[in-house]
Amino acid sequence: MSAPDATMSRVRRKRMEIFAFLFLTAIVMPVLAVGTVGSYGLGVWIYQTFAGPPGPPSAPH
Repeated sequence: MSAPDATMSRVRRKRMEIFAFLFLTAIVMPVLAVGTVGSYGLGVWIYQTFAGPPGPPSAPH
């Protein structure tokens, strides 16, 4: 491997690492965050559909 090839390989690797970092921070993590919060909200909503809203039971009339 010659010196220019090694330098180009290092530059390409660094560029790919930067791309991977930006992809993870700008796309993957926000999608995971929205999916996690949305799944939790859906689970709570489904639970409350069957169990009723939180709080003390209503007084009889």
